[in-house]
Amino acid sequence: MNIIQAVPTHIITGFLGAGKTTVLRHLLTQKPENEVWAVLMNEFGEIGVDQAWIAAHQGVAVKEVLGGCLCCTSQLPMQIALARLLSEFKPTRLFIEPTGLGHPKELIDQLSESHWQASLNIRQVVTVIDGHRLNEQLWQKHEIFLQQLDVADVVLVSHQSEMNTDDQQQLKQLQDSYQFPPKHWQRLDHGKISLKEIDQSRIPQLIKKQPLLSQQLLTQNMPRLNESDFSAPKTLPYHYSSEQQGFFVAGWHMPKSWQFDADTLIRVLQAIQGFVRIKAKLNTIDGWIDINAITTNFQVDVDSKATLDNRLEIISEVAQDWLTIEKQLLLLSGQATV
Repeated sequence: MNIIQAVPTHIITGFLGAGKTTVLRHLLTQKPENEVWAVLMNEFGEIGVDQAWIAAHQGVAVKEVLGGCLCCTSQLPMQIALARLLSEFKPTRLFIEPTGLGHPKELIDQLSESHWQASLNIRQVVTVIDGHRLNEQLWQKHEIFLQQLDVADVVLVSHQSEMNTDDQQQLKQLQDSYQFPPKHWQRLDHGKISLKEIDQSRIPQLIKKQPLLSQQLLTQNMPRLNESDFSAPKTLPYHYSSEQQGFFVAGWHMPKSWQFDADTLIRVLQAIQGFVRIKAKLNTIDGWIDINAITTNFQVDVDSKATLDNRLEIISEVAQDWLTIEKQLLLLSGQATV
């Protein structure tokens, strides 16, 4: 029985029309003759077009998952297509190109699960953004575009020669917004990127869930029998925090039923000194809001769609009093006695 080795796996994301297929096609030209490469593609519609383009490369096996994004329609079609690629072709390298309307975080989480770890070695995640469309400010509005930047280790700015002054300013603001985790930003034209520049293993950002700080404070003097008393909470709410590469990060996931006083909460968040970025999706008395803020631009979208829970994450360049911030969250959501 042949044992499938962990295959170097590249995930290439990008919004619709950003140029990710062009990047992929250029990468495929770098395939050594003695290797077999494979591509798993995802079209949001029911008719695959890109597969015919990619299949022209000799020694490249291609499979497509049609009709929705790889992670949202169902895990089963993606799992079957991926398993068949690995077992039938035994590739020495794998590329995955999700649809521009897909949710890359969920896909990366799925492929990072234990049953794939022996088969896949996830390399640095690449996101392609269209440089000459940045002045449209899609990054301020579209959740998927923001998520693609969140998960990226490498950001490729396409059509850089066509960028105007507004595009350049928007790119600088994006780079300021996404300082953590650190990303490599590279401008390119015609999709030309060297495989060596993206061929490093991805270092996952491990976030340990823990009870709310307020709950930990209440139980800190209670006797603990064993290490299992510190296990991650299985239900909402929960908190996480970490200090990595000079940044301080904290987040809260809270039940959907919690409703916040939006105006007061925004003032509280704006008053935080030293924050680099604040991201949130919150249920307020007046409806759901999205917050995507940096020091120079506190963006609030009041037309946000409802989601499964309330989420808030703060990235700071200085240490913060997370407990005080949490107490304000509880007060503004009517949960001060939690």
